[in-house]
Amino acid sequence: MLNKAILTLSIAALLFSSCAPVYSPAIYRQDIVYQPKPTSHDTVKTANYVSAGFNAFSNSNDLQLGGQFDLSRAYTIKHFNFAFGGFGMFGDYGNTNIAKSDPNYFTDKFYGAFGGRASADFFISKGRTDFRIIGIEAAYSHEFGSYANFRQYLNTQQPEYYVDPRINLFTVGLTSEIIINSRGNKNIQQGFQGFLGTTLGHNELDDPNSYYSTIRATDVKATDFHNLFARVSYFVKLRNYFGTIEVGQGVFLRLGLKF
Repeated sequence: MLNKAILTLSIAALLFSSCAPVYSPAIYRQDIVYQPKPTSHDTVKTANYVSAGFNAFSNSNDLQLGGQFDLSRAYTIKHFNFAFGGFGMFGDYGNTNIAKSDPNYFTDKFYGAFGGRASADFFISKGRTDFRIIGIEAAYSHEFGSYANFRQYLNTQQPEYYVDPRINLFTVGLTSEIIINSRGNKNIQQGFQGFLGTTLGHNELDDPNSYYSTIRATDVKATDFHNLFARVSYFVKLRNYFGTIEVGQGVFLRLGLKF
């Protein structure tokens, strides 16, 4: 049994080592989060939401752990609702790809980000359920910290690394959502939302005139930058408290208060 475990780990390490690490922005594909809004069944159609959460995800086998704070304001009118707000994020980027013998070796680096978000959707109501048929989500973020500085350095001085040096991101996408009011208790709500979107702007890894154009095809991690990305969110509210679980490239857990 021990020998099998060692063999499995060795094969996994070999597979992982065959792909060069991709150093992307700390909040890449992590900048879109679920924005709560009052439902058509709520007495008050305007509300503020404040929350804090924890997220974790793997970037080219490196591990990122972070915390995030969000504040938003939302409005619901007949068949339409929208929200906007700001956020701050901080965390740790842990290295597993660069060997200790490499001059660029590090154990971990700090990252931080701040930005704004907005969302809107069209909905219809039937019974206890709001069907938010189609919506749009957008987010702008600015990154700072030693991890951002590290990517800037690699991009200009170390061309053999896969690097997306951007520190300003704009992400946009479409959503569809269903939110249900409890039959026995109007203070309980649950919802599910799907998101499909992309990060706009120039990407070094997707530039046919860049250094990466001749080598990216050999590395699945680099070509992954071209694709749309998806996110699924679960929302639950009890009186004025709410929580979300979001799964996409990583996992994000959040608790908050409506006021």
